[in-house]
Amino acid sequence: MITDPISDMLTRIRNAQLVHKTEVVLPYSKMKFAIAKILEHEGYVGSVEQVQEAKFTRLRVELTYNNGYPKITQIQRVSKPGNRVYAKSDQLPRVLSDFGIAIISTPNGLMTNKEARARHLGGEVICKVS
Repeated sequence: MITDPISDMLTRIRNAQLVHKTEVVLPYSKMKFAIAKILEHEGYVGSVEQVQEAKFTRLRVELTYNNGYPKITQIQRVSKPGNRVYAKSDQLPRVLSDFGIAIISTPNGLMTNKEARARHLGGEVICKVS
């Protein structure tokens, strides 16, 4: 039984990139889809699509590489089920001096730390990506 599906998603992406897979297929949820769409918009992964397989809906994420090296060098879960991490708009994390991103769950939905800072929104820090 998976107690933290977001952490499972990030681990599957990390492991697939270590063995140079072209895509990874995950169980679908709205939260995972939103996180994957942010990664796609920021250029860390290729296309993200929802796929229907038999009775289940899956999430297919295409992984991208630069000269054989994965575009995602580090992906780390910050807020966990046993230890939630929240940040105010002026205390949002800066990942690699703003070369990376942090994904924040705000009252207006999921967004990057840069976008949340510009909108003066705080929230739960889901993960850091660089």
